[in-house]
Amino acid sequence: MINKVSRNDVRKARHERVRSKIVGTNEVPRLCVFRSNTNIYAQIINDLEGITLVSASSLENKGNGSNIEAAKLVGESLAKKAKNAGITKVVFDRGGYLYHGRVKALADAARDGGLEF
Repeated sequence: MINKVSRNDVRKARHERVRSKIVGTNEVPRLCVFRSNTNIYAQIINDLEGITLVSASSLENKGNGSNIEAAKLVGESLAKKAKNAGITKVVFDRGGYLYHGRVKALADAARDGGLEF
């Protein structure tokens, strides 16, 4: 019998591989994306101190959280909060997801909001 590997396990392995090369610092924190079936979440993290500096999610907005429009709103919200916190440069961590759809929409909206990565 063939054992099928979980898609989430494959994603986690991809994420670990990427995380071995990406580190958020005080000067350039890490923008991490998590995408579930119903919502999308983003955090800006300082890995050296192990703290979350800014976070945003589609739970804050009313309406459907699992579409591209919701991801754009999360990206705009995150960029606005980051500017208020004095963060302009980040390193992007796509969380093992492909860079298209909701993840790309969030990243583009964050760039339009003023974040550099």
